[in-house]
Amino acid sequence: MGRKELVWAKAGACLVRFAAQDSRYASELSSTVCKHRPQFARHFAGPSAGSTSSGERPRRLKPWLSLARLLIKENAGKGLPHLPMILGFAASGCLGAGVLVVFAGESKPQAQAIASDSKVAKAGTGKKRVVVLGTGWGGMSFLKNLDSTLYDVSIVAPRNYFVFTPLLPSVTSGSVEARSIIEPVRRIVRSKGKQVQFHEAECIKIDAANKTVVCRDVSQMGPSDKKEFALQYDYLVVAVGATTNTFDTKGVLEYCHFLKEVYDAEKIKKSILTCFESASLPHVKEEVRKKLLSFVIVGGGPTGVEFAAELHDFIHDDLLNLYPHLHNDVKITLVQSGDHILNTYDERISKYAEQKFTREGIHVNTGCRVLGVQAGAIDFKIKSTGQLVNLPYGMIVWSTGIGTRPVIADFMSQIEQNDRRVLATDEWLRIKNCEGTFGIGDCASIEQRRVVEDVSYLFQLADKTNSGRLTIEEFVEVMEQVRQRYPQINIYMERQHMRGVLELLADAIKDGRQASIQLDIDHFKQAISKVDSQMKSMPATAQVAAQQGEYLAHCFNHMTAEVASHMAPEGPMRIRGKGRHRFQPFQYQHLGQFAPLGGEKAAYELPGDWVSIGRSTQWLWYSVYASKQVSWRTRTLVVFDWTKRMFFGRDSSRVE
Repeated sequence: MGRKELVWAKAGACLVRFAAQDSRYASELSSTVCKHRPQFARHFAGPSAGSTSSGERPRRLKPWLSLARLLIKENAGKGLPHLPMILGFAASGCLGAGVLVVFAGESKPQAQAIASDSKVAKAGTGKKRVVVLGTGWGGMSFLKNLDSTLYDVSIVAPRNYFVFTPLLPSVTSGSVEARSIIEPVRRIVRSKGKQVQFHEAECIKIDAANKTVVCRDVSQMGPSDKKEFALQYDYLVVAVGATTNTFDTKGVLEYCHFLKEVYDAEKIKKSILTCFESASLPHVKEEVRKKLLSFVIVGGGPTGVEFAAELHDFIHDDLLNLYPHLHNDVKITLVQSGDHILNTYDERISKYAEQKFTREGIHVNTGCRVLGVQAGAIDFKIKSTGQLVNLPYGMIVWSTGIGTRPVIADFMSQIEQNDRRVLATDEWLRIKNCEGTFGIGDCASIEQRRVVEDVSYLFQLADKTNSGRLTIEEFVEVMEQVRQRYPQINIYMERQHMRGVLELLADAIKDGRQASIQLDIDHFKQAISKVDSQMKSMPATAQVAAQQGEYLAHCFNHMTAEVASHMAPEGPMRIRGKGRHRFQPFQYQHLGQFAPLGGEKAAYELPGDWVSIGRSTQWLWYSVYASKQVSWRTRTLVVFDWTKRMFFGRDSSRVE
């Protein structure tokens, strides 16, 4: 900011503060303006600036308003990019309170743009309204990294706390207390110095046409006829997460436990203890006792496997010491539809987990299709043999994939995204077919543009001579330019161990005559279309949601800064248009994934085909999860819970 901008910024600040009748700032403005703009000195003649007589206020405002107008007239169109100029202000002296109306702009066109924006901005602030739905990993990561002074921010969520979901399986066994992995939302935003409003309510409808969200109070207090309210927004961040996918299997909703929330984990722990207490009663027959102590987990993904491991440790390390006569009646069964458990992990981890579970007596049934769940039994079919199995259970946990929340399903029907489980967004996390809305976390999925869709445009971009054929140099140049726009190119090259884009033409130039080779559009398409085979949906994990929230906050922080300081667009070049995109597209950086397997052993898959399994990996798991806690309070409580469990075991009290 230059000297001229500093002078006028100072003058503008003094004008604003003068509305509060502070004589010190009025005097400061008088000396500053008279020194650097003598032609304005005459406007300070007349009544004393420090007078507080209500009768003099209307007369005294005239020279100040005239000065503001002259400031505009002199500086309009001069391009002071860092100076928001004051267009007008009015003060009401009758009631002894000042009312200030400020509009900002740099030139006439920009002033008109801001005037149009004021129709949707919150009255009196001039800031755009941002509504965030959800307090999960995506929503809280966005809020923690957002500069909340740039917007009017509101959070809507049915729970007033954040949950460290990776430790939910530990809550089911008592390894960690439920209170240790939750942190109040208000405490998080206050500790970060955020200026946000939180509403403990459930969003029941998103009105995309009117940019409004309808919410319902989830508390049992207050009048029953005034439970719903509406919030308007300029930008909407949808981060409501997802439900568990039941695949419309009969009986799942009625008889199965889920593991998505804190109360789910607490209910599971109570059910485990109830099964043991009921089975230990003297009048219970052996058949009923075996049924009560049969625990079934449906789903061999990370959550299902970790819960099975926690359940095994809880039973064999703690409960069987208290119920030794039930040792031979306990049975844990894991039902998986795929050929292996942990099929999204490295094959070495998957095989190790299956072997470990088999050694410890956990029955792993892979390749099974669940037909239905009834009270006390589950029916499934073994795909390879067609055999039907009816398995009795005392408790069953369903952990298979993600499903759509009702509010998201209704929203998708409004924006023509039917027949989907999650919202479709572009690479900048903007929800498709709905301007001003963004989707992050489990409720949304990025639809990456395919290279084959833009083959003709890419060919025209590379063919600078319009010859209809590309040289090797032109091919390399255009591929280097668009690698940023199509991340699947880099993924494909990395997995194929390629050192440069030239190796995409390995089949065409294997004879070594690179200089003489020229490509027509068919050969060009053949060379690059194979990179789309590496396009995969991102996993529905906390790691992805947290990175998306951080990325989106970066974009929001620079959206207003770009207008104010004329920042050059930092994104990749537009393929079907001119110029560049405003921001870089979101790119997920995989940092590896853990799989706790019980018995103080864990597996860790690192980027670059590295795998670590054993006790040392379990201690690494402890370190990483402790460091990832959102506050020192939860970090301390979690470490204390782990220490307490090592010395005193897990708690087996069944508290209603």
